[in-house]
Amino acid sequence: MGRSLKAAAVSGIGGPILFAVVLISLSFLQNDFMRTLGWDPLTAPTRDWPSGLALGPWGFVMTATFMACGLLLVFFAFGMRQAFRAAPAGSTASNLLTLSGFAMSFLAFSTDPTNRASPATLHGRIHDGAFVVLGVTLLASLVAFGFVFRGEKSWRANAVLSWVTATLIVPSFTIKGITFYFFLVGFLAWCETAAFKLWRRGIRDES
Repeated sequence: MGRSLKAAAVSGIGGPILFAVVLISLSFLQNDFMRTLGWDPLTAPTRDWPSGLALGPWGFVMTATFMACGLLLVFFAFGMRQAFRAAPAGSTASNLLTLSGFAMSFLAFSTDPTNRASPATLHGRIHDGAFVVLGVTLLASLVAFGFVFRGEKSWRANAVLSWVTATLIVPSFTIKGITFYFFLVGFLAWCETAAFKLWRRGIRDES
């Protein structure tokens, strides 16, 4: 099991880093385009961002990233399920994280710009639905993982991070605004710390 845990840990480490690098790079490369959609990094940070990045000249990169990072999250969740299968809420938390990964992959269906004259498209509705599913399942998963981690002495610090990140989801996915940045950083930190501990557990299982 050690090798599969280490492989899942690599997915948990690499996925968020890939997403962050693409997000930052495309935000700079497509700055002028995003501003035509009404986006501003300070006054309107979530105005068609980050989904709108898939509509620009380099949009195919964002589309591929949604798909790839979603699948990497699914594989990471598989490793977490293996690691915490004995915990009461381990399977539930991991299954919810798996659903989050699939929902993220469905964000590859292009969003509809907020300012548009035409009716909503099918792919835009799928994107919006996936966004809602992502928010709900991620919130539930982080809360559940908080209880899972609390039962493991070496993971208790991750329990606090899980719950703090979960509290940022509601304002990030409803009110939006600057809090979305804090949520992204919080979830990045959650994934990285959990993945590194999963990697160490994989090494321990191999020995």
